[in-house]
Amino acid sequence: MYSRHRRKARFLFGLSDVLLAVLAFQAAYWTRSALPLERVFYFTLPVKALLLGFTALVWPAIGLWLGVYDKLEAGRPGVIVRDALRQSALGTAAVILFQYLLRLDVSRPFLVLLGAYGWLLLCLFRLLASRFAPRLSREFGQAHYVLVVGTGERAARLAQTLEDAERYGVRLLGFIADSEEAPAALRLRRDYPVYPRSELPALLRRQVVDEVLFAVDPSRIPELEELFLECDEQGVRTRVLADFFPHVHSEMYLERLGALPLLTFSAAPHDEIRLMIKRAFDVVVAAVALILLAPFMAIVALLVRLTSPGPAIFRQIRCGLNGRRFVFYKFRSMCVNAEQLKPQLVHLSRKSVAFKIPDDPRLTPIGRWLRKFSIDEWPQLWNVLKGDMSLVGPRPAVPEEVEQYKAWQRRRLRMRPGLTCLWALEGRDHLDFETWMKLDLEYIDNWSLGLDLKILLLTIPRVLTGKGAY
Repeated sequence: MYSRHRRKARFLFGLSDVLLAVLAFQAAYWTRSALPLERVFYFTLPVKALLLGFTALVWPAIGLWLGVYDKLEAGRPGVIVRDALRQSALGTAAVILFQYLLRLDVSRPFLVLLGAYGWLLLCLFRLLASRFAPRLSREFGQAHYVLVVGTGERAARLAQTLEDAERYGVRLLGFIADSEEAPAALRLRRDYPVYPRSELPALLRRQVVDEVLFAVDPSRIPELEELFLECDEQGVRTRVLADFFPHVHSEMYLERLGALPLLTFSAAPHDEIRLMIKRAFDVVVAAVALILLAPFMAIVALLVRLTSPGPAIFRQIRCGLNGRRFVFYKFRSMCVNAEQLKPQLVHLSRKSVAFKIPDDPRLTPIGRWLRKFSIDEWPQLWNVLKGDMSLVGPRPAVPEEVEQYKAWQRRRLRMRPGLTCLWALEGRDHLDFETWMKLDLEYIDNWSLGLDLKILLLTIPRVLTGKGAY
């Protein structure tokens, strides 16, 4: 299945969750109304509309947050049932919290029924959809007919992938020879004809061809220009298999610089729209947080000055996006000459590259408390507002650490650094350096707005309990 088809499938599953949430709400409402319980149950129209609308929105939002729509294509029953249970439980918990904040006093049996019906409907629909969607696409939708240009190893590998997509309606018609030595037919799961290059115009005229895929050596592409032009003239979509560097795992896409096409390999998120939304969210949250925290930050700054000599704010040069250097701000949690004492304490560090010491002797009494609950990080909201940092991203490193990075570790610099990150949820300062790096790269490879929100929400209890910090 093409990636655009996956996006469409995710959208349709999300839309179906809206409808299923509405059905679950109505079923729970009717069932609770019919139960012969002591208290009379009903909703006024405004309350019902408010709760129903919230339920319809929160169900797919939690599905996106949990990433369930990315797993539905595989159709494994155990995973579907488990994810449906988690989504329904969290959806019901969100409705409970919502009605509690609004003081609506909703019937508890209704809420239990809402969760049960939601789970049941999600399970039934997804189990049936994962089983019958490919069959429906094949039998009631239009088949998608494809020709492959090339007869070598690349073409065979592409053709095998097309055969795997047959259950989605893809039909391989055959191959177009890219050389004089091409065979008359190629055998994969079945025999496919190999047509000479000169027959392509006639093939496009006499039978349905939705796409022509070129799977040839890159050096041969200029020789096939007339085939591209023929497809272009007849309006047939063409694609080129771009496996020039098979071991490169970067995402690949086509971009233009003026009129010049550029094939781009990106090992970090590149969707400008989603990155712009991320930046807008950073600015709004950082600005609001700075305003709300301003009185408390003034008190913390005063306490830092009163309990140890030196400035309240500690400034340090850190490495940001793609290695850009910026001034990093924290409440000072150590003695004023902490940097000068660092060489004497290197042997106590628990990390191979990053400098981290449990019970660091340079910490001031109040600094130990500030670090435990990450209050010392509050001034970095100014870094977020300026654009040096983001709310979520790999933690910014000092230049001396970056110089010691291995080549694969430098990829963590390709994302704007953040206040919190994935490894902050897994163990904070107790994790080893290699695990830090791997979790940062896992975040970059799987980044989404939903993942950012998930990390932010899960960071809150970590910070409040002070777990994992030293």
